[in-house]
Amino acid sequence: MEPGSSSCPRGDGNPRESSPFINNTDDDKGTLYDGKNMALFEEEMDSNPMVSSLLSKLANYTNLTQGVREHEEADEDEGAKKQTVKSPQMGTFIGVYLPCLQNILGVILFLRMTWIVGTAGILESFIIVSMCCSCTMLTAISMSAIATNGVVPAGGSYYMISRSLGPEFGGAVGLCFYLGTTFAGAMYILGTIEILLTYMVPSAAIFKAEEKAQEADALLNNMRVYGTCCLTLMSLVVFVGVKYVNKLALVFLACVVLSILAIYAGVIKTIFEPPVFPVCLLGNRTLQNHGFDKCMKTEIIDNVTVTTKLWSLFCKGPELNASCNEYFSLNNVTEIQGIPGLTSGVISENMWGSYGPAGMLVEKAVPSVRASDASQDKHLPYVLNDITAFFTLLVGIYFPSVTGIMAGSNRSGDLRDAQRSIPIGTILAIATTTVIYLSCVVLFGACIEGVLLRDKFGDSVKGNLVIGTLSWPSPWVIVIGSFFSCCGAGLQSLTGAPRLLQAIARDGIVPFLEVFGHGKANGEPTWALLLTAVICESGILIASLDAVAPILSMFFLMCYLFVNLACALQTLLRTPNWRPRFKYYHWALSFLGMSLCLALMFISSWYYALVAMLIAGCIYKYIEYRGAEKEWGDGIRGLSLNAARYALIRLEEAPPHTKNWRKGTSKTVAELSVKHPRLLSFTTQLKAGKGLTIVGSVLEGTFLSRDTDAKRAEQSIKSAMAAEKTKGFCHVVVSSNLRDGFSHLIQSAGLGGMKHNSVLMAWPTNWRQSNDPHSWRNFIETVQETTAAHQALLVAKNVDSFPHQERLAEGTIDVWWIVHDGGLLMLLPFLLQQHKVWRKCKMRIFTVAQLDDNSIQMKKDLQMFLYHLRLNAEVEVVEMHDSDISAFTYEKTLVMEQRSQMLKQMQLSRTEREREIQSITDESRSSIRRKNQSGAHGSAVNNQNAQLIHDRNTASHAALNDKTDATPERVHMTWTKDKFCTERNRNREPSANMAVRDLFSMKPNQSNVRCMHTAIKLNEVVVNKSQGAHLVLLNMPGPPKNRGGDENCILTLTELTLMKTDGLNRVLLVRGGGREVITIYS
Repeated sequence: MEPGSSSCPRGDGNPRESSPFINNTDDDKGTLYDGKNMALFEEEMDSNPMVSSLLSKLANYTNLTQGVREHEEADEDEGAKKQTVKSPQMGTFIGVYLPCLQNILGVILFLRMTWIVGTAGILESFIIVSMCCSCTMLTAISMSAIATNGVVPAGGSYYMISRSLGPEFGGAVGLCFYLGTTFAGAMYILGTIEILLTYMVPSAAIFKAEEKAQEADALLNNMRVYGTCCLTLMSLVVFVGVKYVNKLALVFLACVVLSILAIYAGVIKTIFEPPVFPVCLLGNRTLQNHGFDKCMKTEIIDNVTVTTKLWSLFCKGPELNASCNEYFSLNNVTEIQGIPGLTSGVISENMWGSYGPAGMLVEKAVPSVRASDASQDKHLPYVLNDITAFFTLLVGIYFPSVTGIMAGSNRSGDLRDAQRSIPIGTILAIATTTVIYLSCVVLFGACIEGVLLRDKFGDSVKGNLVIGTLSWPSPWVIVIGSFFSCCGAGLQSLTGAPRLLQAIARDGIVPFLEVFGHGKANGEPTWALLLTAVICESGILIASLDAVAPILSMFFLMCYLFVNLACALQTLLRTPNWRPRFKYYHWALSFLGMSLCLALMFISSWYYALVAMLIAGCIYKYIEYRGAEKEWGDGIRGLSLNAARYALIRLEEAPPHTKNWRKGTSKTVAELSVKHPRLLSFTTQLKAGKGLTIVGSVLEGTFLSRDTDAKRAEQSIKSAMAAEKTKGFCHVVVSSNLRDGFSHLIQSAGLGGMKHNSVLMAWPTNWRQSNDPHSWRNFIETVQETTAAHQALLVAKNVDSFPHQERLAEGTIDVWWIVHDGGLLMLLPFLLQQHKVWRKCKMRIFTVAQLDDNSIQMKKDLQMFLYHLRLNAEVEVVEMHDSDISAFTYEKTLVMEQRSQMLKQMQLSRTEREREIQSITDESRSSIRRKNQSGAHGSAVNNQNAQLIHDRNTASHAALNDKTDATPERVHMTWTKDKFCTERNRNREPSANMAVRDLFSMKPNQSNVRCMHTAIKLNEVVVNKSQGAHLVLLNMPGPPKNRGGDENCILTLTELTLMKTDGLNRVLLVRGGGREVITIYS
């Protein structure tokens, strides 16, 4: 800009539009901004985009799911092209409810539920199911709060925990959850093989037991061989393409649903016609019904008594006089119905548990004759306990049957409305499965004989699946359904676990895992799948479903524990970003869920719990040691900030005792008196008692001469803070001038991480009338320095009318969102609503649509954006089309520039200055009227007369400035005051007269006219729409980037934005700090 011109240096100074008052040149072609209405914010369009352009970008946003689709975009490092992804369309039922149902119901229900009920009894089984289901329900409530606190991208629960508790906890718990999912795959594969070899094709066993004692080892070896083959096959299916797994998902789910329906149908049928599944008892001992078909010692054939196959199992020969087992000889053989039916009264016998060690006989509570020698019992065809059973073991075995609650949150990218679907679908799925499990406990105990319930593998009913004996129409319905259910669950685990590991690896928080972040061109995690298969194989080599289940219980419980911890921590900290759509949560519920998870870990297996915690601790320390460079705004950092703030405030309450003295630096704040005490109240209301407040003040002078004043000022500020109930610190700076003092406060206030990020100040209402010619510069340079320091700036107008502690009645907080500068404008009303003073106020957001904007689409996009931000607000789009710049705008701009030039070029007293300004204003108004009258003959003449050109007097202005600046150099420092004033007046009279003449002929700068046009048009709309609002928030225009320009124009333009605001009682101008403070992510 040329010297002497008085304008707002916004942009490059080129004219950008056609107007009656602005030159039309070719320089404006191809520019990024063509409008007049938003020229006030034009200079910052690169960093702070218009709301319409921001919303158009957000409208095209698509959240990819965690990679379970073939068309997922490839990793950038692989160099593949991005593909278009369809918008998600899945609803609550298909997208969340059914996947959760499929993942929760599974292998334990079909293979172990009857055994758990028979071993623990109905009451204790009810307790086990209730504890586990309560744990997952409480976790689901916490998870729903976290999942609805923003978008949950790839990684599901890992993402939620890591972004809530930080990279250390996130990495540790994420890897534990990955291990749990991997071992779950091993458990499902073992369940698949157990069904195949025990109930479907027993003859397919490779290893055969020659003796009864070797049966267990043979079964384990068969499980290892077939399990490895099954794992290899499933891994190949997942590697070839997950789309096949997804296509089969509904088939697997149908198998689960049909199997459960078959169980309930069978229960109902037992009332009328119980199925015939006889159980053979020898005395009170249950017999394996494999080697015989008749439950009797002898039978009469053709009037001849002959022995049965059962006789030969206990005797040394088929002869009636053969030597037999003592217990066999002393006790009779009886046959009972394995499924007596719902109305049989067997429920009373199954009410209590029957625990015992491995090898204990499964016996019915009936009288029998004991044998003296029981050493051979384990070799005889009795039904025995294969493992030692006790209550805590059953908890560990059962808990995997309630996992799978994360299936909905993992698919958030596929959901049409994730923030609504995830809570409803997950909680309904848990409620449904809880009812199923609890009803199964009661129905199994009421329909099935106790000895059959405790027969884990159905040996007493010819090797039938125990739960299958209850089903209708055939046991094969359950067998086939459970087989495919386990297959599907295993495939889902092998699909989900590698993607979870890939998400952890791509975050880069565990360096040695980075290789697993790569995969095929379409994003499929090949290396992660390989590692998953290796870990899964280690679980298969254990070969026992009962041994693997407690291992994965530990990892899932630890994951759920930290989900509850994350929710509780965020709720107690009340961080600004904690705005869940799901409202039915509480920190007490989260702590209860966390305590229940911890209790279940140690109840299930204390040594597994310690191992899982040790693994998580090692990963935590490793991430901490390697230096986690991620900053996710986690709760642990927020907890540290709150703890530090609390400790510092406690230290401020009283001077330290002699014994507690430490070398340090004191930081305080104040002023001799607080001019605007309501600023302190407003600060408290903004931070809702959780933020850091530093009240700063500047005293002019030197610290040596004003140290007493500084201490008095500090006490005065502390008293004012106490009166306004503001918790924080005060900081008094003594500086040679106010400008430097403000600068020092902005730069140095705070300590370490406890530094301020925003500056709140009152609007300088009397800046025009100030005797100090530099008073207005203090405000402008404060704006510039906060911008340079990347700190937000809040300027309150009419601050003395802001509420103190009285609660406001129902009303509105109006936000005028013109440009996006980090989202602070939308976050502030939410923070205010957390305080009791503003709690009844509703938020309204207004934004401005230009001529080429689709206002209807803008409103829809803004409503969706606010929905993702979890903010409740009414939305209104105000149309401000380009219009001709009026003569009133031209006049106001001219008056502003003439005043600025005069104040620069003339050193007048206050009275003289006001008189000169008034005369210039009167003259300019009459000039405008003359121009308007001459322009009434035709629009062409009007356009010509009103043409805006660059200042043609810049040369004379430059010369005048040079002369004015040179004046003090000719003044000797020993002159008296009278001599100096006389000489100054003598030298300045000709200059002043010439300047006044030039001011009458100057033309306003074209950029300033556009700025003035924006201010006037925007003000008209704000006053019209927000007349009765309790508070109005506006974007504050940025300071001039060119320090050589006239900063006075920014004050004038902002003042004009608020002109005619008699109906706007409270106004807050907001300028962001250059960083995002609000996010759609969790």
